Amino acid sequence: MNLANIRNFSIIAHIDHGKSTLADRMLEITHTIESRKMRDQVLDSMDLERERGITIKMQPVRMVYHANSPERSEGQEYVLNLIDTPGHIDFSYEVSRALKAVEGSILLIDSTQGVQAQTLTTLAMARLDGLKIIPVLSKIDSPLSRVPEVKEEVIKLLNCDPNEILLVSGRTGEGAENLLREVIKRIPEPKETYPGSENLRALVFDFKYSNHRGVIVFVRVLDGKAAKGDTLLFAVSKEKFTALEVGTFSPEETPKDFLSAGDTGYIVTGIKKPGMARVGDTVTLFKNPLPAFPGYMQPLPVVWASVFPEDADDFAELKLALEKLKLSDSAFSYEEESSGSLGKGFRCGFLGMLHLEIITERLKREFNLKLVITTPSITYEVLLKNGKKEKIYSPYFFPDDGLIEKVFEPWVKLKMITPVRYIGNIMQIIFDHEGEVGDTENFGDNRSAISVLMPLRELMRNFFDELKSTSSGYASISYEIGEMREANVTRLDILVADEIVPAFSRVVARKRAEEEAEKAVEKLAEILPRQMFTLKIQGRALGRIISSRTLSGMKKDVTQHMYGGDITRKMKLREKQKKGKKKMKERGKVNIPQDVFLKMMRSSEK
Repeated sequence: MNLANIRNFSIIAHIDHGKSTLADRMLEITHTIESRKMRDQVLDSMDLERERGITIKMQPVRMVYHANSPERSEGQEYVLNLIDTPGHIDFSYEVSRALKAVEGSILLIDSTQGVQAQTLTTLAMARLDGLKIIPVLSKIDSPLSRVPEVKEEVIKLLNCDPNEILLVSGRTGEGAENLLREVIKRIPEPKETYPGSENLRALVFDFKYSNHRGVIVFVRVLDGKAAKGDTLLFAVSKEKFTALEVGTFSPEETPKDFLSAGDTGYIVTGIKKPGMARVGDTVTLFKNPLPAFPGYMQPLPVVWASVFPEDADDFAELKLALEKLKLSDSAFSYEEESSGSLGKGFRCGFLGMLHLEIITERLKREFNLKLVITTPSITYEVLLKNGKKEKIYSPYFFPDDGLIEKVFEPWVKLKMITPVRYIGNIMQIIFDHEGEVGDTENFGDNRSAISVLMPLRELMRNFFDELKSTSSGYASISYEIGEMREANVTRLDILVADEIVPAFSRVVARKRAEEEAEKAVEKLAEILPRQMFTLKIQGRALGRIISSRTLSGMKKDVTQHMYGGDITRKMKLREKQKKGKKKMKERGKVNIPQDVFLKMMRSSEK
């Protein structure tokens, strides 16, 4: 295919602005999928995506479109390579990968909601990559649509001509075919870095794992060709392999004789070792390698949580499941760890709370595992009094106050868009979460954009739910990790029968330590099964016990079997029982059921 007849583009938008529905209409118009095989959200391949109505894993697709327009000869054939992208903050890394593989993007904005905070973040990424932007307003068929007002927002945002803004309805298909014509007209054709070279240079923007075929990399071919049987090389990991199959997405994998410059497709590598394929790596010919594609970074985990099998016998199964997930999700990381109360498990790193939720849900669904997940935490940098510096990923290993000189924690840069009427209450929530308000600007239609700096720790402390509640769901937010700042925090331990339960440990603001301890101790006292002996539950922080509850032991009448008889005999039995309970208390470890851990984790998220 001539490069002049290829267009590579993505759809970028805030969550629930109609990306997947619009993609469905494009697939119908181009007859990429037969009508009888069509279903909603075709490019969302996971059941989890269709249930939640969000895109988690991006799915490329190749469409062939016969353009009928005055500017071009009747029925001229174009190949349109589309990458549908996730819209949630946690998956902005997925968006960044897609943007490296295209020349232009459809910026899709819901005409009932207007520009949202995540839209600003994604737009900035696309502009940084020098992509051609096509602004499009969706859901124009909705009775709640506000096309004139939202158009004004887009004009202000992009400094564009009103005629450049297109209108579509993913539900009815109105405007969808015109949008395809505009993609051909406005988005540049792909260019080769090494024109005329037969040497392969392909960017890996995603990959997945197959039990039978090993790692399958998704690539955008920048230069040259890739054919079945070629001996290829990953430029960064230096792993050599033979291309077992190459092909394109329709949207299912469709084998081809070769992939050439401008194409988006896949290569079956046969590699079954984790870590060999990396997002951002470059595939090139083993004998005549071209330089690697520059400036591609691996994302760093933002949120950490420990994952343990409910049944210790499932540890090996959990390990295998994590290995398989890692092969299909490069942003996910894990390492083995051990806990006295929960046994062997894994310390896992995630891009955010939704990413954590998706991974753990996939472990349960796809591998049928029952799990215990500890309270999520972040990375702290600790300067000890002996001069050593440590990175702390788990609250249980956070040093005692007496050993610490300084603690540093990550802050986030937030961009928030909200109706003006909610600003007063939102400001209060920001201050309650240790936030610092920066620039505030009017954003049209009685809305304001607010810049905020805040500790990541506080963002995770129910900030999203509070913001949603206060703004009646109208406020949107986007964030990125910023600088490390000094933190005034301490470790809170929960003790049961004078023993620390590592799974319940957490790092909290010193000023809120007593409040957090009281809540945790109260909850545990409520759900922990009664023992045969009196039991203490305590919260310890700031070098002392700051909260305590005592659960009385279960009572059993040891004289129940005696009818009448000697009172002295009854007293002896009761005294013996009392001594027995004392011994149990002195030497007995409390067995905490797994469901108690689960209930405590859920309560700590609220």
